[in-house]
Amino acid sequence: MERSSKEEFMGKQVQRLVHHLESMRIAEYVELLQRPARLIFMNFVAGLARGLGIAIGATLIFALMVEFLRRLIMLNIPGIGSFIAEIVQIVELKNGKF
Repeated sequence: MERSSKEEFMGKQVQRLVHHLESMRIAEYVELLQRPARLIFMNFVAGLARGLGIAIGATLIFALMVEFLRRLIMLNIPGIGSFIAEIVQIVELKNGKF
């Protein structure tokens, strides 16, 4: 009787392990490791996507910041306005707008 309960316990543990491994998608990962060309290609595409996302995000944030500074200049706040005007002028000189 005790051996049967041990076998049943081990069977349940093995089933839990199998379910856990399936949920982690280990088989797909092992298959991917067996094809290094596909792994390299997928990592290359992922790197391109990350780089493109960073470039677009940084551009948008920088453009919003410059626009915010321009609007701040329009408020003519003493001291701050001239400082920000210089920053915007430097940025526009670098971009070739002047």
